[in-house]
Amino acid sequence: MKIRAYRDGDWDEWLRLSVALFPEYPSDDIAAGMREFRRSDGEVFVAEREDGNLAGYVEVGTRGYADGCETSPVGYIEAWYIDPDMRRSGYGRALLEAAEQWARDRGYREMGSDARLDNAISHAAHRHSGYVEVDRVVQFRKRL
Repeated sequence: MKIRAYRDGDWDEWLRLSVALFPEYPSDDIAAGMREFRRSDGEVFVAEREDGNLAGYVEVGTRGYADGCETSPVGYIEAWYIDPDMRRSGYGRALLEAAEQWARDRGYREMGSDARLDNAISHAAHRHSGYVEVDRVVQFRKRL
Protein backbone atom coordinates (compact mmCIF):
# COMPACT_ATOMS: atom_id res chain seq x y z
CA MET A 1 0.00 0.00 0.00
CA LYS A 2 1.45 3.35 -1.03
CA ILE A 3 0.07 6.60 0.36
CA ARG A 4 1.69 9.79 -0.88
CA ALA A 5 1.05 13.46 -1.55
CA TYR A 6 -0.64 14.44 -4.80
CA ARG A 7 1.53 15.07 -7.87
CA ASP A 8 0.52 17.01 -10.99
CA GLY A 9 0.39 13.77 -13.03
CA ASP A 10 -2.42 12.51 -10.76
CA TRP A 11 -4.96 15.04 -12.07
CA ASP A 12 -7.00 12.69 -14.30
CA GLU A 13 -7.26 10.01 -11.62
CA TRP A 14 -8.10 12.55 -8.90
CA LEU A 15 -10.84 13.93 -11.16
CA ARG A 16 -12.17 10.41 -11.82
CA LEU A 17 -12.34 9.70 -8.09
CA SER A 18 -13.92 13.09 -7.32
CA VAL A 19 -16.63 12.55 -9.94
CA ALA A 20 -17.32 9.15 -8.36
CA LEU A 21 -17.69 10.84 -4.96
CA PHE A 22 -19.88 13.67 -6.26
CA PRO A 23 -21.75 12.23 -9.26
CA GLU A 24 -24.55 14.79 -9.02
CA TYR A 25 -22.21 17.62 -10.07
CA PRO A 26 -20.87 18.32 -13.58
CA SER A 27 -17.24 17.31 -13.96
CA ASP A 28 -16.31 20.86 -15.03
CA ASP A 29 -17.60 22.18 -11.70
CA ILE A 30 -15.71 19.49 -9.81
CA ALA A 31 -12.50 20.29 -11.72
CA ALA A 32 -12.91 23.99 -10.88
CA GLY A 33 -13.26 23.10 -7.20
CA MET A 34 -10.18 20.91 -7.39
CA ARG A 35 -8.13 23.74 -8.92
CA GLU A 36 -9.35 26.05 -6.18
CA PHE A 37 -8.43 23.50 -3.50
CA ARG A 38 -4.90 23.20 -4.93
CA ARG A 39 -4.51 26.96 -4.44
CA SER A 40 -5.45 26.63 -0.75
CA ASP A 41 -3.20 25.72 2.15
CA GLY A 42 -4.64 22.18 2.12
CA GLU A 43 -3.15 18.96 0.81
CA VAL A 44 -4.34 16.00 -1.20
CA PHE A 45 -3.05 12.54 -0.35
CA VAL A 46 -3.57 9.62 -2.71
CA ALA A 47 -3.59 5.85 -2.37
CA GLU A 48 -1.67 4.29 -5.22
CA ARG A 49 -2.44 0.86 -6.67
CA GLU A 50 0.33 -1.52 -7.70
CA ASP A 51 -0.21 -0.54 -11.36
CA GLY A 52 0.31 3.16 -10.54
CA ASN A 53 -3.34 4.17 -10.86
CA LEU A 54 -5.07 5.61 -7.84
CA ALA A 55 -7.40 3.73 -5.53
CA GLY A 56 -8.53 6.73 -3.50
CA TYR A 57 -7.75 10.14 -2.08
CA VAL A 58 -8.33 12.47 0.82
CA GLU A 59 -8.38 16.26 0.77
CA VAL A 60 -7.35 17.81 4.08
CA GLY A 61 -7.50 21.47 4.95
CA THR A 62 -7.84 23.95 7.76
CA ARG A 63 -11.02 25.37 9.24
CA GLY A 64 -11.37 27.95 11.96
CA TYR A 65 -13.83 25.69 13.73
CA ALA A 66 -15.72 22.45 13.27
CA ASP A 67 -18.86 21.24 15.03
CA GLY A 68 -17.99 19.25 18.13
CA CYS A 69 -14.37 20.43 18.26
CA GLU A 70 -13.04 22.35 21.25
CA THR A 71 -9.93 23.89 19.67
CA SER A 72 -9.31 26.30 16.81
CA PRO A 73 -8.13 26.01 14.13
CA VAL A 74 -8.69 22.35 13.26
CA GLY A 75 -7.73 20.04 10.44
CA TYR A 76 -10.70 19.12 8.28
CA ILE A 77 -11.39 16.24 5.93
CA GLU A 78 -12.84 18.05 2.93
CA ALA A 79 -13.26 14.97 0.73
CA TRP A 80 -12.44 11.27 1.14
CA TYR A 81 -13.07 8.49 -1.35
CA ILE A 82 -11.89 4.94 -2.01
CA ASP A 83 -12.83 2.94 -5.10
CA PRO A 84 -15.39 0.27 -4.14
CA ASP A 85 -13.06 -2.61 -5.08
CA MET A 86 -10.43 -1.35 -2.61
CA ARG A 87 -12.66 -0.64 0.37
CA ARG A 88 -12.15 -2.57 3.61
CA SER A 89 -8.48 -3.10 2.75
CA GLY A 90 -6.93 -0.35 4.90
CA TYR A 91 -6.51 2.31 2.20
CA GLY A 92 -9.13 4.62 3.68
CA ARG A 93 -7.68 4.52 7.15
CA ALA A 94 -4.15 5.03 5.77
CA LEU A 95 -5.34 8.12 3.91
CA LEU A 96 -6.93 9.50 7.08
CA GLU A 97 -3.70 8.84 8.99
CA ALA A 98 -1.76 10.87 6.38
CA ALA A 99 -4.29 13.70 6.70
CA GLU A 100 -4.13 13.56 10.49
CA GLN A 101 -0.32 13.70 10.43
CA TRP A 102 -0.53 16.73 8.13
CA ALA A 103 -2.75 18.40 10.76
CA ARG A 104 -0.47 17.39 13.66
CA ASP A 105 2.50 18.87 11.80
CA ARG A 106 0.65 22.20 11.83
CA GLY A 107 -0.01 21.99 15.57
CA TYR A 108 -3.70 21.10 15.31
CA ARG A 109 -5.13 18.95 18.08
CA GLU A 110 -8.42 17.94 16.48
CA MET A 111 -9.82 16.84 13.13
CA GLY A 112 -13.28 17.49 11.80
CA SER A 113 -15.12 15.78 9.00
CA ASP A 114 -18.61 15.37 7.62
CA ALA A 115 -20.68 13.00 5.53
CA ARG A 116 -24.10 13.14 3.97
CA LEU A 117 -26.94 11.84 6.12
CA ASP A 118 -27.62 8.98 3.70
CA ASN A 119 -23.99 7.85 3.34
CA ALA A 120 -23.96 4.96 5.81
CA ILE A 121 -20.72 3.60 4.32
CA SER A 122 -18.91 6.83 5.17
CA HIS A 123 -20.45 6.92 8.65
CA ALA A 124 -19.17 3.42 9.37
CA ALA A 125 -15.73 4.17 7.91
CA HIS A 126 -15.40 7.29 10.05
CA ARG A 127 -16.41 5.41 13.21
CA HIS A 128 -14.03 2.56 12.36
CA SER A 129 -11.22 5.14 12.07
CA GLY A 130 -11.89 6.62 15.50
CA TYR A 131 -14.15 9.54 14.58
CA VAL A 132 -17.14 10.26 16.82
CA GLU A 133 -20.44 11.56 15.48
CA VAL A 134 -21.23 14.92 17.08
CA ASP A 135 -24.31 16.18 15.22
CA ARG A 136 -26.82 15.62 12.40
CA VAL A 137 -28.16 18.44 10.27
CA VAL A 138 -30.72 18.93 7.56
CA GLN A 139 -30.01 22.13 5.65
CA PHE A 140 -32.60 24.25 3.87
CA ARG A 141 -32.58 26.92 1.18
CA LYS A 142 -35.06 29.32 -0.35
CA ARG A 143 -34.55 31.45 -3.48
CA LEU A 144 -35.45 35.10 -3.00
